[in-house]
Amino acid sequence: MVDRITYFLALGIISVIRCLPLGAAFVLGQSLGALLWAILPSYRRLARENLTRVFGEEKTPAEIRALTFKHFTTLGANSVCALNIAGASQKVIAKAAWIAHPERLQKHLAAGRPAVIAINHIGNWELYAQMVFMMPEIKFGTVYQALRNKPLDDLINQDRRRLGVATFDRKRGFNEAIALLRQPGVVGVLVDQNAGDGGIFMPFFNRLSSTSPLAATLAIRTEAAVVPIAIFTEGFAKWRVEISEEVPYDPAQPEQLTLDINKALERQIRESPADWFWVHNRWKTPLPHFLTVTQKRGVYLPEGEKETLKPFRIVVRSPNWLGDAVMSFRAARAFKLGRPDTHLAILTPAKLAGLWKLVPEVDEIIPFEPKESIFSVAKKLRGRFDVAVLFPNSLRSALEAWLAGIPRRFGYRGHNREYFLNQIPSEKKKKKKKVAPKPEHHADRYFTLAEKCGGVEPPPLPRRSRPAPGKPVIGVCPGAEYGPAKRWPAESFRKTMDLVSAKLDCKWVILGVSADQPIAAEIIEGFPGEVEDLTGKTSLDGLVETLETLTALVTNDTGTMHLADFLGVPLVSIFGSTEPDLTGPRKDKSVVIRHRVECSPCFLRDCPVDFRCMAAVTPEEVSSRVLELVNGGQ
Repeated sequence: MVDRITYFLALGIISVIRCLPLGAAFVLGQSLGALLWAILPSYRRLARENLTRVFGEEKTPAEIRALTFKHFTTLGANSVCALNIAGASQKVIAKAAWIAHPERLQKHLAAGRPAVIAINHIGNWELYAQMVFMMPEIKFGTVYQALRNKPLDDLINQDRRRLGVATFDRKRGFNEAIALLRQPGVVGVLVDQNAGDGGIFMPFFNRLSSTSPLAATLAIRTEAAVVPIAIFTEGFAKWRVEISEEVPYDPAQPEQLTLDINKALERQIRESPADWFWVHNRWKTPLPHFLTVTQKRGVYLPEGEKETLKPFRIVVRSPNWLGDAVMSFRAARAFKLGRPDTHLAILTPAKLAGLWKLVPEVDEIIPFEPKESIFSVAKKLRGRFDVAVLFPNSLRSALEAWLAGIPRRFGYRGHNREYFLNQIPSEKKKKKKKVAPKPEHHADRYFTLAEKCGGVEPPPLPRRSRPAPGKPVIGVCPGAEYGPAKRWPAESFRKTMDLVSAKLDCKWVILGVSADQPIAAEIIEGFPGEVEDLTGKTSLDGLVETLETLTALVTNDTGTMHLADFLGVPLVSIFGSTEPDLTGPRKDKSVVIRHRVECSPCFLRDCPVDFRCMAAVTPEEVSSRVLELVNGGQ
């Protein structure tokens, strides 16, 4: 019923428009275009953004705004005239339009060679169908995307078919189009639309865009010439059908032919910018796979193109805690490596800014201070990024991206922030099982975000840990910022140091923040061996430099543990109130000691019982594992 109503409404509008003289239709279209410019701010913004992408370095903002308005009036005039001219007489059309350089197409047919014409939405594109009577010796056809509303689809195509243009619904295959080409004939293929997941990502105006390979495929299959054609508005209700020289190609390089067709289209658009269809989202960010590495047809980026490619800008919001940030490194790297044009920025608490320098794939670090407002942070991001990836589940992180106006905002649900996100990964519903499933490690949960966008596993980074030759240096990290429940007793650390030193000539280094100094003092009091207390004395960069020189590390479940694990430092980590399957170290030389008790993991900051999970870990077993790591590394 809705289809029939739509059909009769369209039929009525077309009938009225075809009663008008062509000049009156042109003026009506200009007026409608101006009206739509005024009442459709979202399309006005899209056109302005597209024009800025292409001409932002050549034209001022005022010139782009003026070009946006001209585009709307030109598009309106051409759209209304397209409906008018489809029913016009050949005499009217001959006065309004002419073909420039028809010989560039005719010569191929005369030589018995078919032609694929690369057509587009420049100017009054309905005039492509009128080429039939302008060049009657040529058999024309066109590939099109059928509308779901069949009566409306027939209405739009009946005039083309009446003139003798063969139309081929792309959903039904291309055998009929190939047959026409082999007569030989001419088949038109639209080349300026975003091809979605079925296209090849390649440069278009120096930005990656999904491009249909159909024109190149048909041409190579039938050995046809590829001839770009555009229809330019030449004044008041006047149009020039410009036939360009053919695009030469090597049949063994179909992707290069598609790219060359893009280049030809760029030249046509530059000739008359107001004529093209700027309200189409040609550089649309794919959903959900905006990382192109796993796209069906991939990316084509020949040598020399990458240098001129404009970046696809992704900002990743870092977790707030040191350990969580380290666990997100793998995911952040996957976002950078997921497409060749990525500019990866990290929005991070200032205290962690130095940490992200350890990740070679990071292009930019944007720090913010603890008391900095949401609006201040949003201002740093506004107008700069295509995608925001939110590792924290907080409402604040979503608000920052939303207030910055970043087009794609991606992250997990949580804290009632769904309204501020427009891409949320689906999560498997938890089913009740007799045996509880193994929990997902935080690093894997972060990486799942990259996988959901088309990311793949990044290659391993080289190990940074390089202990100096000679006497082993063993680190001790006795603190835990989260709370006392994660801290193994100071006397246990001291006992471990005594047991190891009795069997090994080594140096000890105590690591931690200023709040850990009392614990460090308790550990080293009266210690007979060589020990250095660095608690509260190192910056984040200094901590990294120290960790890289260690032979081994004994630590609680802390951010330092994750950092040492990332650097490749052999370590013994002690777990009690937390779950190593969720946050444990993962390198081959990382050892976890944990004795599960009936109340663990509780994830509490303070133990309300008797600290039995930590008390169950003995200095003897920890010292034994430390000696194994040190002796195994020598």
